[in-house]
Amino acid sequence: MDGLSGTDDDLAKPFRDGDERSLRIAYDRYGGAVFHLATRLLANRADAEDVTQATFVAAWQGRETFDGSRGSMLGWLLGIARRKAVDRMRSAARENRAAEVIRALPEAPKTDETPERVLDRLVVADELARLPDEQRRTLEMAFYDDLTHPQISAVTGLPLGTVKSHIRRGMANLRRRWEVDGAGTPGPGSADPSRPR
Repeated sequence: MDGLSGTDDDLAKPFRDGDERSLRIAYDRYGGAVFHLATRLLANRADAEDVTQATFVAAWQGRETFDGSRGSMLGWLLGIARRKAVDRMRSAARENRAAEVIRALPEAPKTDETPERVLDRLVVADELARLPDEQRRTLEMAFYDDLTHPQISAVTGLPLGTVKSHIRRGMANLRRRWEVDGAGTPGPGSADPSRPR
């Protein structure tokens, strides 16, 4: 196939130049080895298949970084596969921690919300939407899900100090907005998510 089916050296230039045939040849030649590594690192076949695909997508997108003088294409692909597998394991661990935290939560009591309480929630939701993403996310977990700071840390993977800092800054921003908008402050029955729990 125009010299593409020979050695790594024959494959490297067309691969870096974006010749799609070279991607197919690389996959045919090295896909099995990448998949074998992924199955050894990950718990199930579906994850290994996803990591194999993600490896070749990442390799193609970053093909200019392949340098045959520094190692073989197979070694380069296996390095990418290891990183993708580690990312997948970390993601699965975060999901498992989040699921454990959620399973451990007590069931929220069923209450009939008053119109005033509903209005308070709408005002808070509108103000939350204006906050930076991380502040909003941690405050929503504290305010709506009633998670403690350590639980938010476990769910998000953020350090506990960072969670507390996001909540403090978010509450300060909300208070400033409430004062400017004349919305007042949360009523006496409202929990303060910035208070350590």
